[in-house]
Amino acid sequence: TSPITLNATIVGLNFLFEVTLGRPEAMAKMQSVRVPHKIPVVLNKQEVSRLIACAGNLKHQTALALAYGTGLRVNEVVSLKVTDIDSQRMMLRVDQGKGRKDRYVMLSLRLLEVLRTYWKLARPNYWLFPGERPGQPITREAVGLACQKARRDAGITKPITPHSLRHAFATHLLESGADLRTIQLLLGHRSLATTARYLKVATTTVCATISPF
Repeated sequence: TSPITLNATIVGLNFLFEVTLGRPEAMAKMQSVRVPHKIPVVLNKQEVSRLIACAGNLKHQTALALAYGTGLRVNEVVSLKVTDIDSQRMMLRVDQGKGRKDRYVMLSLRLLEVLRTYWKLARPNYWLFPGERPGQPITREAVGLACQKARRDAGITKPITPHSLRHAFATHLLESGADLRTIQLLLGHRSLATTARYLKVATTTVCATISPF
C-alpha cells in the first residue's frame, strides 16, 4: 500500500472516530505516513528519439511524439480531438485537463509535420487517436504497452512510462533556457513548487555548478 493511500485511510478513520463516533482517543496514536519525494527519471534527447522511432506503428509513434513535444499527460493525449489542433496559431487545445481546466500548449513546426503525416495516412475523423472500439479513443493502457515495447526495442534500461516523456519535455525546456513560470503554464501545474522539482534533474543547472573539490 502506498503512503498516499495510507494517509487517505487515516484521514477517513479520523473522521469516523472523532466526528461520527465521538471517540478521538481511539486515533490518538495514529500518525500520517511521510510521503517520499522522488526525482523523476528523465530520458535524454537521443533516448527520446530512439523510443519514438521504435514504437510499433504510426499511431503509437505520433502519440509518443506528441506527449514529448507538448508535455501532455497520457490521459490528455488520448483525449485529444482532431479539432484541438490549431495550426494557424501553432497551438494545441487541451480540453478539461487535470483539475478540469482548459489550457493551450505550443505546437512546434516539427510536431505539426508529424501530425500532418499521421493525419494523411490515418484520416482520423473525431478522436485524434481512435481506439479499437468504434467511437472511442485509444486507451491510456494501449499507449503504456506501446511505450514499454518501444523501450525494450530501443534498448533503454531506464524504468519509464509515457509520463516520462512529460518529464523529459519539462527538463529539456529548462535546459534550453525556458523559465519555470512558462513551463508551469505549459504543464498545467497548479503550484510553481511542483514545476521547480525539475531544477533537480536539469543537467545544465546541476552540472554547471562548480564542485568545491
